[in-house]
Amino acid sequence: MTKHIGIVAGSAEGAALCYRTICLEAQELLGEHNHPEVTMNSIPMARHMPPIRSNDWKAVADLMLESVEKVAKAGADFAICPDNTYHQAFEFLVRRSPIPWLHIAGVVGEKANLIGFKKLGILGTKYLSEGPVYPSQLEGLGIEREIPDEEDRIRINDIIFSELVNGIFLESSRIYFNQVTEKLKSRGCDAVVLGCTEIPLIVRPDDCPLPTLDSTRLLAKAAIERALE
Repeated sequence: MTKHIGIVAGSAEGAALCYRTICLEAQELLGEHNHPEVTMNSIPMARHMPPIRSNDWKAVADLMLESVEKVAKAGADFAICPDNTYHQAFEFLVRRSPIPWLHIAGVVGEKANLIGFKKLGILGTKYLSEGPVYPSQLEGLGIEREIPDEEDRIRINDIIFSELVNGIFLESSRIYFNQVTEKLKSRGCDAVVLGCTEIPLIVRPDDCPLPTLDSTRLLAKAAIERALE
């Protein structure tokens, strides 16, 4: 018997990529067409965005709690959220949650530490790159981080919310992410975190200036491992 995975969704694209990865990657371990049971709840981003924009992370936590209670009632043994930005609400969420969680930045940090990366560039929304989500998880591992310049943070944020979450993937935006990554490389980064769960849908590891840490797929794989424990 495998554990039941609960997905607390944010953006449709990120949640879909995470769910799809669980279903496909699990087959290598469980056999054809087989994967752990998954239940997902998706509260519209329209409800999440006002408190995110006002930095009201307790209100974001309340919405995530609403979701996790639903997946727990459906039988989920633990929960994941394939939206990096939402993890800023974890301090208000985890102690009230009916089931345990995997932390996406914790999963990424463990992978980076295993590979031996020492300094990570963080690509994501401005709330994520400027917030405590990755510093809180990387500090204990002795891994440094760099974030894009303010102008780049603003443009990346606009691309995420006006394009990526809506399923729009422009070549010009892909090239721009590579240009920002090149800047992070020049500042000593040895890998880049694709820290918005939609960025892996546009950034290609084969032509990115730095090795990539795909937060979405790493979280999905960690969930499979937890489900098989």
